[in-house]
Amino acid sequence: MQTENPFFDGLAKFFTDAAGAANALRDEIDTFVRQRLERLAADMDLVPREEFEAVKAMAAKARSENEALAMRVAELEKRSAGGGPSLGTVGTKTA
Repeated sequence: MQTENPFFDGLAKFFTDAAGAANALRDEIDTFVRQRLERLAADMDLVPREEFEAVKAMAAKARSENEALAMRVAELEKRSAGGGPSLGTVGTKTA
């Protein structure tokens, strides 16, 4: 047989309300911390991820172009030292 006790009903309501208040407090703290971190990041003048990725891609492209040009210069130097056509005549037709 179950009896209704106002003390236990009140206690259950109190804990339910306390859990809801704790959840609301956690949400407020999360929001506050997120805002402070965003402000800190803005004050530090950090680069957005999209800009970082764009510059990273540009650097990789420049590095590969630099390697290709270095190989091309080495080939031209080899031709020049090996008695091949001089640097001034590379790519020009002679009559």
